[in-house]
Amino acid sequence: MKVRHPEKIKKPINPLKKKPNWIRSKILDSKNYFKTKEIVNKNKLFTVCQEANCPNISECWSKRHATFMIMGDICTRGCAFCDVKTGKPNYLDPLEPIKIANATKELNLKHVVITSVDRDDLKDGGANHFSKVILETRKINKETTIEVLTPDFLRKGNSFKKIVEASPDVFNHNIETVPSLYLKVRPGSRYFASVNLLKSVKEMSKTIFTKSGIMLGLGENKDEVLQVMDDLLTANVDFLTIGQYLQPSVKHYPLIRYLHPEEFEEFKTIALSKGFLIVSSSPLTRSSYHADEDFAKMKKLRKKQSQCHQLQ
Repeated sequence: MKVRHPEKIKKPINPLKKKPNWIRSKILDSKNYFKTKEIVNKNKLFTVCQEANCPNISECWSKRHATFMIMGDICTRGCAFCDVKTGKPNYLDPLEPIKIANATKELNLKHVVITSVDRDDLKDGGANHFSKVILETRKINKETTIEVLTPDFLRKGNSFKKIVEASPDVFNHNIETVPSLYLKVRPGSRYFASVNLLKSVKEMSKTIFTKSGIMLGLGENKDEVLQVMDDLLTANVDFLTIGQYLQPSVKHYPLIRYLHPEEFEEFKTIALSKGFLIVSSSPLTRSSYHADEDFAKMKKLRKKQSQCHQLQ
């Protein structure tokens, strides 16, 4: 009988850390949850809620909120933090814009969030497809506000302008982490390319709200997070989301530590004092988490700012 030596036993690459008691997902209405699932499946759509293993899926789907992920479920990049599949994507579905529009109507969404995988294989990175989805969704959902969460369109020139011309209400592109971790966490991306994308969107359209997000717990330090805030403010970003990185599996980038909710509150206070219009900061905060409520707040604050300027 062969003896298995301890040193020869394969161990997990990055062991998972036990979640603290403040990280809990919740389900509010099981009937609505399954109705949302039924609508998504019937229209043969992908959602980032499912593909990225979002911890808030139960709560959001219970409210009949879903974040649609267009251009397939296979990404051309392999970010170390992400649970979306990496590989060679399929062809674009020409019927996807109308499917998204119909699902938005069936769910009766007042605010819809549309994101995508990275499509470096496409000449424009998928910008034209994004535009078609926005325009088709608005055609039959005239009262619905539209938020897009886009890739960085790295090395795709000004292709992002096609999306801006379609006039989404919110243009979101996540910075994800601090510059020093990019080569390990986002090897296919470039920090300042992401900052410049957000800056260019705001320069092209002052009426579109811009938004970005960062994950914490990857090994960044406080000063680095504050520098990211300053960089995003230089790009005139309106809305910042700050959430806890949750390691999807032993094969993903290692979670260094869980931050306490009080630390997220501190970052929120600092970010607001620096000048962001809206800041959502908590362990379970994600880009589209409570996006409808936050958009309503942004509109009120923008209106109040406009009134103040008129009085001056």
